[in-house]
Amino acid sequence: MDEWELALSVTTKVASAENAPQWGSDLIADTLRTIGFRYISMTPGASFRGLHDSIVNHLRNTDPQMLTCIHEESAVALAHGYAKVTGEPMAVALHANVGLMHATMAIFNAWCDRVPMVLLGATGPMDATRRRPWVDWIHTGRDMGSLIRGYTKWDDQPCSPSAGVESLLRANQIARTAPCGPTYVCLDAGDQESELTGVPDPVELRRFQPPRPGIPSAEIAEEAARRLLDAKRPVILAGRSLRSQAAWDARVRLAESLNARVVTDLRTGACFPTVHPLNPYRPGIYIGQDAIDDIGRADVALSLDWIDLAGTLRQSGATSAHVIHFSPDQYGHNGWSFDHLGVPEVDLFSLTTSDNAVSVLNEAVQSLGMASRSEWRAEEAPPSSPPTGEDIPLSIRQFATTTSSTLEEFRPTYIRLPIGWPGECCSFEGPLDFLGYDGGGGIGSGPGMAVGAALGLRGTDRLPVAIIGDGDFLMGATAIWTAVRYRIPLLVIVANNASFFNDEDHQEKVAIERGRPVENRSIGISLDGPVCDLAAIARAQGAEASGPIESASQLEGEVRKGAVHVRSGGVFVIDARVAPNYGKQVLRGLLKP
Repeated sequence: MDEWELALSVTTKVASAENAPQWGSDLIADTLRTIGFRYISMTPGASFRGLHDSIVNHLRNTDPQMLTCIHEESAVALAHGYAKVTGEPMAVALHANVGLMHATMAIFNAWCDRVPMVLLGATGPMDATRRRPWVDWIHTGRDMGSLIRGYTKWDDQPCSPSAGVESLLRANQIARTAPCGPTYVCLDAGDQESELTGVPDPVELRRFQPPRPGIPSAEIAEEAARRLLDAKRPVILAGRSLRSQAAWDARVRLAESLNARVVTDLRTGACFPTVHPLNPYRPGIYIGQDAIDDIGRADVALSLDWIDLAGTLRQSGATSAHVIHFSPDQYGHNGWSFDHLGVPEVDLFSLTTSDNAVSVLNEAVQSLGMASRSEWRAEEAPPSSPPTGEDIPLSIRQFATTTSSTLEEFRPTYIRLPIGWPGECCSFEGPLDFLGYDGGGGIGSGPGMAVGAALGLRGTDRLPVAIIGDGDFLMGATAIWTAVRYRIPLLVIVANNASFFNDEDHQEKVAIERGRPVENRSIGISLDGPVCDLAAIARAQGAEASGPIESASQLEGEVRKGAVHVRSGGVFVIDARVAPNYGKQVLRGLLKP
């Protein structure tokens, strides 16, 4: 039965449009609706069967609508991708301890990427007399949150439905507070299935909103603005930011007012035009030597929530630069994970979001009425000569050039790009042109994040495109089923080098250092015996698919065909065979000790 037919069937069996909550899980479901969750992604599990029933029969499977996923890691990745587009959290239901353990890698990605989501866990009844034999015992835990406490912002295991309401309100607040991140509320199965003896007063959500991010003081803003205006070689390191056009325009206005050079990377989403004369550097997962050299020459460096500021400054040798750092990230640092990276040496530090900082700095620069003393000359990134010939297999550069040029007319949003993607093929002119990496570097997140981001883009004029590696696709391919099931248009292009190739370069480096044969570098890493039929795997999930594609002319035709199919509302997957190699810039970053 179709999802929409099923929803209609459920609706006809519900007596009233507005049912009073009768069960503990009804109260939880009403709270999810009050908070404003449009979707709840999940892999079905008996520990939240009460909540499942309440969403279907009490809420008629709307606001939130359930999105069924084949694997819990995909369910969390969906919420991750959705948040990267909308800035809003999605709810995710995770079954007991086993579902939570499946989801941990995706939760870590969301934590490292600082995106909001609210995870609803569940456990068998804490009242032992209510547990079913065997299964309820092995799926009950006293402290489920301990499994993920090192990489979530907050967790709770409430002991009543009313306490669950408060927990969800707090979880929503904390998840949305910068730096954003996942929160976790574990619901007792017994409480879900308990009949209510009374119904609490309705929640006024306006009184449970997240706090507004702090704004730098006028004193800090003026000091930073004066330093930047007096600088002869100011550099802006543009990091995490909102996906709004207003925030994008404000960053451009600040850079132009200061005549400051701007450095971006591919770890975060698009935040500054790649074609702007003040941004002459080609973006990548690792920034290039030309950007490193200019950071080293800078007399003032402005960090706007830049990821790994300490590492970047150390790499550039910018010991004499006056460093100004705006970031709320320190609020989320803990003692378990080292995703907080090195401690940067800074001269002025304010715990605020990059977008609030830019807004205040623009006002301060304007009010000071000073002319910028910057000596930078506007430059453009050096032109890239187009690849020639029909490489078989495709070089990553030929693959990228053909793909980006073919998609240009379709207004693509690049949800993901592979590690080796050449920066000269990045033409970002707006905040939705590129959404960034996965945060935690966990293989397998790509398909799920692509589906979630495509859901966030559904109904817009953007073409959702995810370009991912073959290992990433194989680990998370069943997420494609969810896209097909819920009619979420999406184009996935797999850069298939038949290997977990990242590790081949690492093994070669180790072999060279130890005087051992580099010819053995692919043992235990390559995926070419047998070669996986990625198009068949995609078709098995209900998507249209093509491949293997081995030449530029083939690729151009299939990318265009796929884009047209996605424009009509479909899901299309392309298996493109690419040569196993990376550019020098990527290798320098990957292979450093």
